[in-house]
Amino acid sequence: MPTPISECLYCQNNETLHRLMIKIGDLEVSQLFLFKEQSHPGRCNVVYKDHGIEFHELDDEQRNAFMRDVAKVGKAIATAFNPDKINYGAYADTLSHLHIHIVPKYKDGYGFGSVFEMNPQQVSLSDTQYSEVIGKIKAGL
Repeated sequence: MPTPISECLYCQNNETLHRLMIKIGDLEVSQLFLFKEQSHPGRCNVVYKDHGIEFHELDDEQRNAFMRDVAKVGKAIATAFNPDKINYGAYADTLSHLHIHIVPKYKDGYGFGSVFEMNPQQVSLSDTQYSEVIGKIKAGL
């Protein structure tokens, strides 16, 4: 069952969103958030601007613009953090707002070779460290 807009953390910009993520900025058709749990250094979410959209419901122009945003963020993360691989995950069964998790993976790092955990609660950063990570990502956008 779709998440009503009144309960969508992205649309409501609510306390849950702020507990989980930090907004980095606006992209062409998306918003970019840094996931606070940083077991995968540089992990972000690219969130489509409109609520309740399924990927297949986007027209060609919308879909291409969204994927440009995703690719731009992937490139910025690759440049900033030099991961061995970047995983892209689109899971929206519990929150029906189109978004893609961008998860850098490192051969000697947490969870390499497996599907990433949504929120392993292993690594939290200081405000200064979050600012440094965000600065590195913004430099590549």
